[in-house]
Amino acid sequence: MATVVVLGAGIAGHTATAFLKKKLGKKHDVIVISPSPYYQWIPSNIWVGVGRMKVDDVRFRLEKVYKKWGVIYHQAKAVSIYPAGDVNNAKPYVMAEYTLDGKIGEPLKVEYDFLVNATGPKLNFEATEGLGPNGFTESVCAYSHASEAWEKLKKVFNKLENGEKQKIVVGTGHPMATCQGAAFEYILNIAYELKQRKLSDKAELYWLTNEFELGDFGMSGAYVKRNGYITSTKIFAESVLSENNIKWIKRAGVKKVEDGLIHYETLAGEYKTQEFDFAMLIPAFAGAGLKAYANDGSDITTTLFAPNGFMKVDADYSPKTYEEFNVKDWPQTYQNPAFKNIFAVGIAFAPPHPISKPQTSPNGTSIFPTPPRTGMPSGVTGKTTAQNIAEWILNGDDSLKHHASMGKMGAACIVSAGFSLTKGQAATMTVNPIVPDWEKYPDYGRNINYTVGEIGLAGHWMKLMLHYMFIHKAKGYPFWWLIPE
Repeated sequence: MATVVVLGAGIAGHTATAFLKKKLGKKHDVIVISPSPYYQWIPSNIWVGVGRMKVDDVRFRLEKVYKKWGVIYHQAKAVSIYPAGDVNNAKPYVMAEYTLDGKIGEPLKVEYDFLVNATGPKLNFEATEGLGPNGFTESVCAYSHASEAWEKLKKVFNKLENGEKQKIVVGTGHPMATCQGAAFEYILNIAYELKQRKLSDKAELYWLTNEFELGDFGMSGAYVKRNGYITSTKIFAESVLSENNIKWIKRAGVKKVEDGLIHYETLAGEYKTQEFDFAMLIPAFAGAGLKAYANDGSDITTTLFAPNGFMKVDADYSPKTYEEFNVKDWPQTYQNPAFKNIFAVGIAFAPPHPISKPQTSPNGTSIFPTPPRTGMPSGVTGKTTAQNIAEWILNGDDSLKHHASMGKMGAACIVSAGFSLTKGQAATMTVNPIVPDWEKYPDYGRNINYTVGEIGLAGHWMKLMLHYMFIHKAKGYPFWWLIPE
């Protein structure tokens, strides 16, 4: 009997768990360690943040689902990995601490044959002074944050209805924050809610971003086919914001937030301030903070993890200039090079290099988005890793035949721009591949036939349909495996 331990139950971890258990059956153990009792469909947090969905519409308890699947589940937070065991036992193991009521802080030791790190990111609010729900801005990165954001936004709407002018700022809250797509979606939904309430003329909306050009989204932008024409995501994003009367501030790295004031540095090296009454800014992401130890107790964290806390995998991490970076640098199997039975999927793996061109201000501040690995890439890497581990266990085949390079993988993104079956909209975009391949596609870096963008009501219907489809999939309802990642 083999034991596979999965750290985390987000999109990547939960997908890996589902496929591992489906393929391995009852003869092998799949164990999940996750600090939250819930699975959450993060893309729909946007709708929680504008009051269109409740928290329980985007989450469900893991315990019931895992019990049905035959998965062993521990509500705990992993803190350290012993990939070669210790002096008393050569069996590798993970140390965790329970987050379950009545057992909070109690240690948990779990041995494994294979380990999947799907911890996702630490929401590094503290990297920017005053940022986040414990500071002066809101977040939609978790369902609880999104719910709090809605409570604050309602007060803004009330003030607008009473004739008070309000400034709303949405965007990135750190010079190297990623996940611009989520923030972009949120500001469009706020704009829609203002229109529905006939309050648009009383509110000022600002898009504040570390992107060099709008529409970069941490993937160096793209050229998309739209209505038979080829246009850049820069023009696409600018026109969408203009249509919604949203002003923008680009090339901005937020350094500090005070009550009603956002202090940021521009790529030109200027220090500026933006006033706000309500702000939702995406934080920097960091690794979950896992440590690693050799069997003699010595610290080997740097062997498994990059300096940012994300796990090293089968990528090329050698120093290169931006012009030397290549799609071949990106991982294929997400296997750790030092310990072959350890994998990292979704946001947990360390990217080999930026996708967007690095930019530095005259003051030495790096201001550009780091690579996104959310949504579709998380699901695909989780499934691919599960397939490789299952074949290794069942057939003794350690060749890792299944690959999922972001330099070959396509992705689809639907950005909601208003919640209504008759008036809502969404911008639908597909990109292939995610990481541009300028050797294969010298004109645009991507396959223009599969890199397309449209906006309209049909996109909203699709976004809503996908919400229910992916909840269905995550709960393991009939034929869940037929729904693609």
